[in-house]
Amino acid sequence: MRSRVLRRRFATALGVYVATALGLLTTVVATRELGTGDYARFVAIVAATGFLQLLLDLTVEEALVKYGFRYATAQRWGRLRRIFELALAFKLLGGLLAGVMLAVLAPFIGSIWGVDDVVVPMLVAATIPLLQSPEGVAGGAVILRGRYDVRGALLAVSMGLRLAGVGIGAFYGLTAAVVGMAAGQALATLVISVVGLAAFRRFPQVPSEPLGDDGRAVRRFVLASTVASSLVSARATLGTALMPVVAPIEQTAYYRNAQAPATGFAALSSPVRLVLLTEQTRDFEAGRYAQMYAMLRRYIAGTSTLMLVAAPVLWLLMPFLMGVLYGPDFREHASSAARLILVAAALELIWGWTKSFPVSIGRPALRIWVQAAEIAIFVPLLLVLASEWGATGGAAATLVSTVVYCALWGVLLARLRHRHLVPEALPS
Repeated sequence: MRSRVLRRRFATALGVYVATALGLLTTVVATRELGTGDYARFVAIVAATGFLQLLLDLTVEEALVKYGFRYATAQRWGRLRRIFELALAFKLLGGLLAGVMLAVLAPFIGSIWGVDDVVVPMLVAATIPLLQSPEGVAGGAVILRGRYDVRGALLAVSMGLRLAGVGIGAFYGLTAAVVGMAAGQALATLVISVVGLAAFRRFPQVPSEPLGDDGRAVRRFVLASTVASSLVSARATLGTALMPVVAPIEQTAYYRNAQAPATGFAALSSPVRLVLLTEQTRDFEAGRYAQMYAMLRRYIAGTSTLMLVAAPVLWLLMPFLMGVLYGPDFREHASSAARLILVAAALELIWGWTKSFPVSIGRPALRIWVQAAEIAIFVPLLLVLASEWGATGGAAATLVSTVVYCALWGVLLARLRHRHLVPEALPS
């Protein structure tokens, strides 16, 4: 049993790391094929698409995991089926709304950014939220079967298909690159949906039943998760989308590629966070709080040790790496920004548990207040600093807001741990 769990964890990590490598390769290919100017337009369009998708989409995947494990443990198969039906409906609706908003925004975005030739690619990008919307629900079914290794493999497949689409399209220009991205996403969603449906059908197939007294709690959970997840992901997408408003469009390309350390470190912790989400949720639902916090301590200790070794080395190598990956232009103009984001990314890796832990304990709203404070600091800082120093100013805003985020979560963790563990130590 133990060896099977270890194999699945290893396979999960492998799938996520392959997906990250393919994602990095996508930015390399797009940068070199499109050139700095068109690549800057490409990443601005992708960032705007991602931001509006997050803003208008409902994050139901976390509710699927949280309540899905609860219903599976209690063998409430009718409720399990119902929560999947609601999740898929809400995801499709959110994707449709995001696409409509992007289509409405398309004729005006060029004047906001001070660039031209972005209307058609923006309209193409408007299809991506709807194309991607079933993916999270299908992935939730796979996780509920305990197969986070399969979910990791599907992430790699998804990124591979997007790489192929962008790589082929970028050879023909900006619009074709966005078309390729949309086509790759459509194929990825099809593959993941087929696997997710097969996983869902392994549960007992009974008619759905109303959520009953859980309905209100589920709605509150979904709303809190949606707001929290949107805020978690908004900084990267919003920062890239805002950059061309206050700085030359080329700085958007430098800022986006300077985020490579953040992308890499997020991927480094992603399989572990997937395991944490699955196993800590099980432990919490079973009342095994000490075991849950022991796993959290191991994560923090391991990532802290790793960053103390890796971050200084990467700081020294950063100009070389930027030049090798993206070319001499990025070595000159993006290295300072990448170094600042490297420090922020190291902190985010150590605090990576904050993305899954609130979901495991059933309190996703905790993320809202901390993330809102981070965004409230980040946005005005970015607008001011980026107008003066471009990508480097945007990276400085990222670092300052990250430090605030980590400090607030440090306080929250101490309070939560005391609340959960002190009662265990008291005599009954």
